[in-house]
Amino acid sequence: MAEDKSVAVEARGITKSFGQGVAALRALDNVSVLVRENEFFTLLGPSGCGKTTLLRLIAGFEFPTYGAILLHGQDIARLPPFRRPVNTVFQSYALFPHLTVAQNVAFGLQMLGRPRAETAARVTAMLRLVQMETLANRRTDQISGGQAQRVALARALAPAPKVLLLDEPLSALDYKLRKEMQIELKRMQNETGVTFIFVTHDQEEALTMSDRLAVMSAGRILQVGTPREIYEHPADRFVANFIGETNFLQGEIQASGEGSAEVRLDLGVTLKATLPRGGLPRGRTTVVVRPEHAVLGPAGADTGLSGILENIVYSGVDTQFHVRLASGGLFLVRAQNSHGAPAQLPGEPVVVTIQDGAAQVVGD
Repeated sequence: MAEDKSVAVEARGITKSFGQGVAALRALDNVSVLVRENEFFTLLGPSGCGKTTLLRLIAGFEFPTYGAILLHGQDIARLPPFRRPVNTVFQSYALFPHLTVAQNVAFGLQMLGRPRAETAARVTAMLRLVQMETLANRRTDQISGGQAQRVALARALAPAPKVLLLDEPLSALDYKLRKEMQIELKRMQNETGVTFIFVTHDQEEALTMSDRLAVMSAGRILQVGTPREIYEHPADRFVANFIGETNFLQGEIQASGEGSAEVRLDLGVTLKATLPRGGLPRGRTTVVVRPEHAVLGPAGADTGLSGILENIVYSGVDTQFHVRLASGGLFLVRAQNSHGAPAQLPGEPVVVTIQDGAAQVVGD
């Protein structure tokens, strides 16, 4: 088989177990995934799902129990970290506090024996990339958390690795700085052309920065796709629930064909819902609807989900409406804010109308 030049990293049938016998813990269970050249790829999932273990296997800090890890077609699964053209940015940054910003960035290059002139030029280029030129001579115990994060990135990028691994590097930053650094990380990846593999449990972070992402749970990859594909067409209930907010409705598939199905909801309303790849047979099913794909209106409409408006939450950009449906379940509607107050008030009967094409059938 010809080597695919567009693939930077491939995990092929990776299983990783810790311990032996009945006490063994399987952290990864037959995981396979492709990461493309020059891609910002994110491993997303809750704590304990195996995302950091997979990152450590790519870095060489752990070795797989079974399976292969390929870098540009070469199996590197048994190579030590220093033999891999891969660098890692850790959550703690691991900077040397007694060294200056420039000395921290130069450290890896010096360990590799690069010439002094080449090292100096590379340090200057990396500090320019992360916009830290003016702090080059300041010790790293005298800079802020956001600045330390930039230095860690510059140090990791200085040796020009083929792949940069990032293990939740933004988790220690405050919300505003974290949002700024998300944009900066994406800018750096675009400018350098290095393949980034990013680990996070933050769904918004993954959707903001990734070209593609893999959603993980219990040592398995459940779905791989672009942020839009993952958000708008989740493969199953876990993915739909983990990525953003969503509403779950139960019903019966009445008919299906050409990627869609007619679903009779338990609430008595029939709607058309998109089917996942491969479709689903007739019978009981779960339908998901994102809050922004529903519209709130006054009671009396002929079609829609009837309920009582329980609560209104204003969050600046949008407003969330919590509706208690006739079945007793809660349905969330989100609407972008415009001038003026909401037309409905808590305690009033309302009708929720689901936008055409917005409902999605998912597997459990």
